This record gives sequence, C-alpha cells and structure tokens, in this order.
Amino acid sequence: MSYTIEGSTGPWEVVIGLEVHAQIISKAKLFSGAATAFGAEPNTQVSFVDGAFPGMLPVINRECVAQAVRTGLGLNAHINLVSRFDRKNYFYADLPAGYQISQYQHPLVGAGTIEIELPDGSTKAIGVTRLHVEQDAGKSLHDQHPTKSYIDLNRAGVALMEIVSEPDLRSPEEAGAYLRKLRTVMRYLGTCDGNMDEGSLRADVNVSVRKHGEAFRTRCEVKNVNSIRFVMQAIEAEAKRQVAVWDDGGTVEQETRLFDSARGLTRSMRSKEHAHDYRYFPDPDLLPLVLDEAWVDALRSALPELPDAKRARFMRDYGLPAYDSAVLVAEQATADFFEAVAQGREAKQAANWIMGDLFAALNRTGRSIETSPVSAASLGTLLDLIADNTISGRIAKEVFEAMVETGDAPMAIVEARGLRQVTDTGAIDSAVAAVLAANADKVADYRGGKEKLFGFFVGQVMKAMAGKGNPALVNEALKRALA
Repeated sequence: MSYTIEGSTGPWEVVIGLEVHAQIISKAKLFSGAATAFGAEPNTQVSFVDGAFPGMLPVINRECVAQAVRTGLGLNAHINLVSRFDRKNYFYADLPAGYQISQYQHPLVGAGTIEIELPDGSTKAIGVTRLHVEQDAGKSLHDQHPTKSYIDLNRAGVALMEIVSEPDLRSPEEAGAYLRKLRTVMRYLGTCDGNMDEGSLRADVNVSVRKHGEAFRTRCEVKNVNSIRFVMQAIEAEAKRQVAVWDDGGTVEQETRLFDSARGLTRSMRSKEHAHDYRYFPDPDLLPLVLDEAWVDALRSALPELPDAKRARFMRDYGLPAYDSAVLVAEQATADFFEAVAQGREAKQAANWIMGDLFAALNRTGRSIETSPVSAASLGTLLDLIADNTISGRIAKEVFEAMVETGDAPMAIVEARGLRQVTDTGAIDSAVAAVLAANADKVADYRGGKEKLFGFFVGQVMKAMAGKGNPALVNEALKRALA
C-alpha cells in the first residue's frame, strides 16, 4: 500500500515505529501484592513497595512473567531464558522512588513478527524488536483543582509490557492495522484487555519522513496516544509537519511531542532524551531472571488457537473468503459466535448474517456480541427456518428485527405474526393470475420481448402475498403463466 505526503519538493515517504505499552492482566502488581482493578478510589491500591517506603524490597510476580512470555510466544518471538531488570532513573511527582524498574539491555523477549491484513486484501509482516517488562508510574491529575496537581498511585507498580516494533510501518493505515492485530492477539491470549480508554493500552509513535531510497532521517516521538484513531491522526499530522520543515530548508530536531486531538496537530513536549540520560544500572534488589526451558515449553503448549491460525482454518474448513475470515476472527467472542451458528449449516450464509444484520443491530443498540440480544442458537434456528422453507429470506429479516426487539425465539415470532411461508401452489397460482390480469399491458410487453419485466411480476406477486410466497414456487408459477 503506497502512502506518500506531497510537499513542495515532491513526494515524501513516511517511516513509522510504535512502542506499545500494554498493561498485563494480573490480580497483583509486578513487584507487590497490591490490587490492580481499574476504577478504584485514588490511592486505595498502593502498597509500601509501590510508595517506595524505605526498606521495602520488590518481589517479582511469577504470573506477570508468564503473561509476558505468553505474549512473546504469540508474537512468534524469541524468549530469552536469562533477562535482567534495571533502574531507569528520572524524577517526577508520580514516580515515588525516583526510578522505574524496567529492562534495558537484556529484555525478556527478543525479535518477533506480527502479520497485518490491509484493506486491499494483502498482508505484511511487521518486525517486533523486543518486548520488555516494566512497572508503570502513577498518574498526575491536573484538572481536579485550580492551582494544584493531585497524584494517584493506584497505577504505580502495575506490570506493563513494552512492545517495540521495527520501523517497518509506512502509513497511518498500516499502524492502525498493527495496533488492532496486536490487541487481538493479546486478547486471545488473555494477557492484556486492550482497553485504550482505560489506559491499559497506550502507544508512543515514532515518525520520520524521507525521500524514497534515502536512509532514515531524524525521528520524533509522539507520546502516550490512547486510541487507534488518534494514533493514525497523529502520524499524519506529525509527518506533514516534518515535510513542511524539510521543504522549507530546515532540520527536524529529535524530540518528544504530544498530539493535540482537538486541533489535529502535534506540539513540542521536551527535547528527546537518550539512554544515558536515564543512568540505567542493574537493579541491586533483583537477581537476573532465569527461566526454565521446560516451563516456557509448557506455556507454549497451552496457548489457545491464535487469530492467524483461526483465520486460515475458517478459510480452509468453512470455505470463507479471506476478508470474512479476518473480520470474524478479529475478536475471540465473534469467532466463537460464528462457529456456533455455522455448525451443520451453510457457513457463508452464517457469516453474512453475523457481519450484516447482527453487527448492524449491535451497533444500533450499543451492545457487544457478548451481550447480543440474539444468541448464536437463536440465529442458527432462524437460518434453519429459511433452509426448510418455513420462511423466506425476506421474511427472515423481519423476524430477526423482532428477535432483536423482543428476545423471543424465531419460531414463536413466525407463528404469532402469521409469517409462515405460503407453499400452497393453488394460492400462488391465484395471486399470479390476479397480478397478470391487473397488468395486461406489461404482459403484452413481456411477451413482445421485454423479458426484464419478469422481475416486476415477481415483486408484484410477493407484494400481493405480503412477502410470504415461496420465491422458487412464485418464479415457477409465473414462468408457466407467461409462457
């Protein structure tokens, strides 16, 4: 997918790398037993370790390590059996210790790949440089008081995975596809819920521009972007800013910037720090992290079927197109719903109903597929009623809407509303005769060669029968009568 930005000196290519901070699903924090539930009252989930009280020692949470390893395995990445925690020193009000325990030169997970699907149906492999584990900082609240900032340390010490991509992304669309795929993989694995509105998934976006064929130019980092839509907008805004700087004969300075979503532009936050500014050194309170290979193998063998494998299976076993398969596996719950509906039925028809009528109903009612007013079993029953000619496809749409509104079973709606399909050939022949008698001029035109009028006659007969005529029998009756 070619994406360029036109400047006064011609087209520019955009180069993008993402650093994604994903909050690990765990009941306790990375180095303490404090709770991690979202939405608690400020400063109610803080241990002495999180508050950096003197003499408190970190103790690593085994489940957080397991979750990070699972994620690495899901990204087809190399698991480093020996890794190390370092202290990253900086001073900010919501970082009580004055340092963050992170991983620098020896991360838990090494190189991996994520395959993304693009709108034109093509795929692209995006390299993952590393995944390292670190503790989150607290949160500064600047809008609670006219002259003071408040500090909430509930998030301090929560386990994060920082997943760093290679600079392989070349457009906002590719970056959006990468983030969606990464979130899907982690949700399948149960390692991060991916709720960007709750801050459990955030992205730092590295953007640079260059002329085609050039080496990389200076990049800028846009910090803490909290929605996929804003990530895509931030890339476009920052790339356009850099193109304007280069085209005017200036130089892009490496710095950290913020995205102003209201104004659709980035603004300077601080000059870009380098690793030596953080004075990294091994954390003296934590031994190197050494993993047993058999333990990693056990985690690997217990992984669920992941999106790429499921997509390939849907195409192979159900005969679905690549696009349908990609849409249906985007969320685990949707894939499960589809398989329940498709069991023993025509898979493409099941996919069409889910991606069309069901998705539209969920969107309209503001519900997720987990809370769908129509269950997989009920939708399957509706498809059975179409298959056995109890109702027509058109009547099925009416029944489905009633199912959404009432939650009633499809057969109950059909019986209560008298929607059962008419297969009585005598009744159909009568309706056909009446329609042809009322449209004698069009009958003459049809017999004179205007065969496209056949569709008109079908529509008139179905209208006369309130949509309940069996379409195949209506077609047969019309052909006989018009012959």
